[in-house]
Amino acid sequence: MEKLFVRFATLTAKVAGKPWTFIACVGIVLVWAVSGPVFKFNETWQLVINTGTTIITFLMVFLIQNTQNRDGAAMQAKLDELVYAVKQADSRFIGIEHLTEAELDAILEEVEKRGLAVQAGKPARPIKGKPGLRAEDLEADAPKKASPSRAQAK
Repeated sequence: MEKLFVRFATLTAKVAGKPWTFIACVGIVLVWAVSGPVFKFNETWQLVINTGTTIITFLMVFLIQNTQNRDGAAMQAKLDELVYAVKQADSRFIGIEHLTEAELDAILEEVEKRGLAVQAGKPARPIKGKPGLRAEDLEADAPKKASPSRAQAK
């Protein structure tokens, strides 16, 4: 069921973003407007467009939000992988989308200061604070334990 919904939401978001979809919607509104004199601009005539646009808007919000949530999560995962893959990158940036607004603002302020310094021709400096640790770094610093096979060979 979820895969079907994901495919439907993705397809709907793609179709909704096409120029011809916009043109079709403008066409519908024009047909509705031109039909006004035929229906004497009565309440039912107005209700048709109001109800139709409200229902479509209501449903589209959920479909597009689903697509945006998945795209955002995929983008964060890709960025986290890039931060992890680049050894010079500060691993504290992995998963920062889960921080509070205040924590994100503090990081953004530091990054913007660094950006302004680089634009002024100064060298880039690391963000204040202790860089995040990587699992490989911890494993490399850990003392090597003698494996049982090596101990028996001696």
